[in-house]
Amino acid sequence: MKIAVIGTGYVGLVTGTCFSETGNNVTCVDIDKRKVDMLTNGQITIYEPGLEKLFLRNLKEERLFFTTDLEEGIKDASIIFLALPTPPGEDGSADLKYVLGVAKDLGKIMTEYKVIVDKSTVPVGTAEKVHAAIAANATVEFDVVSNPEFLREGVAVEDFMKPDRVVIGTSSDRAKKLMNELYAPFVRSGNPLIFMDERSAELTKYAANSFLATKISFMNEIAQLCERLGADVDLVRLGIGSDQRIGKRFLFPGIGYGGSCFPKDVQALVKSSTEVDYDFRILNAVMDVNERQKLHLLPKIRSFFKGSLKGKHFALWGLAFKPNTDDIREAPALYIIDALTEEGATVSVFDPEAMKNVKEMIGDKVTYAENQYDALEGADALIIATEWNEFRTPDFLKIVKQLRKKVIFDGRNLFDISAIKDLGFHYESIGRAAATQNN
Repeated sequence: MKIAVIGTGYVGLVTGTCFSETGNNVTCVDIDKRKVDMLTNGQITIYEPGLEKLFLRNLKEERLFFTTDLEEGIKDASIIFLALPTPPGEDGSADLKYVLGVAKDLGKIMTEYKVIVDKSTVPVGTAEKVHAAIAANATVEFDVVSNPEFLREGVAVEDFMKPDRVVIGTSSDRAKKLMNELYAPFVRSGNPLIFMDERSAELTKYAANSFLATKISFMNEIAQLCERLGADVDLVRLGIGSDQRIGKRFLFPGIGYGGSCFPKDVQALVKSSTEVDYDFRILNAVMDVNERQKLHLLPKIRSFFKGSLKGKHFALWGLAFKPNTDDIREAPALYIIDALTEEGATVSVFDPEAMKNVKEMIGDKVTYAENQYDALEGADALIIATEWNEFRTPDFLKIVKQLRKKVIFDGRNLFDISAIKDLGFHYESIGRAAATQNN
């Protein structure tokens, strides 16, 4: 099958590469010539485990192509995926200008029947808007389908190749047949291919992400309560996570969620709710909890340093919003950096993948270390903001040697409290008792 993917960002590149891996010919279209040239020459533009291997293989096998020419890119495609940005506006609503702009252009250049698929996360009713934008200029038949992505950054290739489910919103039997054929190789193990109407498919994506964001925020509220009642959030998490009705995933407390999906999807669903005069109180509370949680470590840090951070120097491990990605959108680490520097502190940072993106965003506001231990040199304390695997079992002797004081503020609960206490650290985490220095 011949496919076009419009947009080569995170979703578009993963989608195009994975479809080519099952034998389809895929042309990815982007207006950024520099990016298209890099991809054409075998330089992958995002970090995602497992993606580069598939990308290079399908580029070599000439199943994966890149172009800036929209007309050339979609000419032979029977299915066109729209994987375009839908950034949040100031009021939280999803900005559809890129999606609808391309839709208008498609109407002008299509010469035969095609299925246009909304792969981007879009508000309920977008399929109808896309259909209208195309129809304003089209002279051929077409169908618009909603096919939301459920990719987790860090395991996106596995999620795409072996999906829990595939949701497809369409009222067209012709489009349903094509989409069923396209996705058949991905659901051979029996995971469901779920067909529904377009509006239900659009809402399904927002509902799923908002529910997961609610689970995270709920556990962060429980962690707050644990700190006040003297309970241990790790034990509470194990106790409730073993209930099959609840499940153990997304119950880890920390310093809030970030990334490209949860923040904007929750905001967009709240905005959609207000447009139909519904006050989605739970999600308003979720957003409020998450904003507060990002800076939950700051009062602990201030308290330890007697209320003043001026002149203090901190090491920060982790910049990405989660491990196994270089995505820093809404990353809690950035909020912590802003707060520390505003109070007169300096910060040295290390992240295995995200430092380039942070430097492009904030420049020399912080010092960028070559490795996690170099970041510790002369620091008054270590702050952990992302749970990369290499941070879980560090060389504590190196940490002691590099830090000025044996102090750790852990936003991801990586270490065992009793073990860290035995090493003589002052250690504070989320929802657990603090370990006080023995020395």
